[in-house]
Amino acid sequence: MTGPGIVRRTLVVDGVRTSYLEAGEGTPLLLLHGGEFGGGAEVCWEHVIPGLAEHHRVVAPDLLGFGETDKLIDFVDGKSRRLAHLGAFCQLLDLRDMIVVGNSMGGMLALLDAARERPVVPAAGIVSLTGGGRLSSNEHTDALFEYDGSLEGMRRIVQALFADPSWPADTGYVQRRHALSLTPGAWEAIAAARFRRPVLDGELAVSRTGSGIDYAAIAVPTLMVAGAEDKIKPAGWADEVCALIPDSRQAVVPAAGHCPQIEAPKTTLPLILEFAAKSR
Repeated sequence: MTGPGIVRRTLVVDGVRTSYLEAGEGTPLLLLHGGEFGGGAEVCWEHVIPGLAEHHRVVAPDLLGFGETDKLIDFVDGKSRRLAHLGAFCQLLDLRDMIVVGNSMGGMLALLDAARERPVVPAAGIVSLTGGGRLSSNEHTDALFEYDGSLEGMRRIVQALFADPSWPADTGYVQRRHALSLTPGAWEAIAAARFRRPVLDGELAVSRTGSGIDYAAIAVPTLMVAGAEDKIKPAGWADEVCALIPDSRQAVVPAAGHCPQIEAPKTTLPLILEFAAKSR
């Protein structure tokens, strides 16, 4: 990623080559990207990193299996594996008491960790951009889960992520995400996360509010951000989640789908900055 003061670094975390973007100075923001095929730190956060870095130290890792980070396959508990890796990553970079901002899967991971008895990511607050809660069951969620590696399959993913039809119509953008999805090992690592094994006795099943997260146990301030035209979230999903998190509120980004920080950065950026300022 190019840009004033934005650098890509590499760090070995528990033997895993981990790539991340870093910019700015000040209180830290940890940005966690979504889990769609073709996702990664740069494509997820490129439109808001410059504005965030004017006020904060911004760290945006490629999560396990994505971008330039090593491709690990975990069929058992990929969420916990990614969180353990993130915890070790934060320790190595001395990231503490930070605001964690996650899109889609990234938001879900932040909420899941915060709900645990011993969180491994030291969050002082969470901004979840369309992460957590339920998914719709329609052709758009099918596009996310049934990607076949083709260019047209990626176009369907882009169509699912964005409200504005100009995004899937932009062949250059679709090709960019398509190339990311075909990085050696990326398809296998991300497909493994879609694997669902039977729930064992004593485990917390996935509830109607999604992901088996005990939202009532989240003790940090939380902002849930919904896209007004999100194609893969049902109406009212953010209301359901906020009703369970003690210190939470929500915001809706007009004319945006599942990635408001990409589709409507001028609206999303102030929401993140205002929340971060009030949560310190």
